Amino acid sequence: MEIFKKQIDLLVEESDIIAKLANISAFLNEYFNDINWVGFYLNKNQELILGPFQGKVACTKIPFNKGVCGFSATNKKSIIVDNVHDFKDHIACDTNSNSEIVVPIIVDDEIFGVIDVDSPKFNRFTEEDKKKLEYVASCISKSL
Repeated sequence: MEIFKKQIDLLVEESDIIAKLANISAFLNEYFNDINWVGFYLNKNQELILGPFQGKVACTKIPFNKGVCGFSATNKKSIIVDNVHDFKDHIACDTNSNSEIVVPIIVDDEIFGVIDVDSPKFNRFTEEDKKKLEYVASCISKSL
């Protein structure tokens, strides 16, 4: 975890938000095994808009009340979904995705966006993964 934190601490020093999020998504893509998508959705007028990411073409807009990302944004809580096919209102951007983790980025008690990671494996994400991504979200929040 220490090497992970040191890398994130360096990446959040970037002042340009797009460059910052792009490099963080690239790092997370290299860091996590067995994933097929990682990136950010950013809040614009209570709708999540696609931000920097690594992976296949993605959904560009997600309402706050739809899908795993919308659930996380609405509730301002991290969520691990072991089987996305069982999640009500799941939005399938990539039919190969079977599990997902979403962590909100909160700035001044408002949703700035979410970190979204998908995997083709069921039950891929752990509490340790959640802690790491919550650390990323906290660092991003503090840097804005």
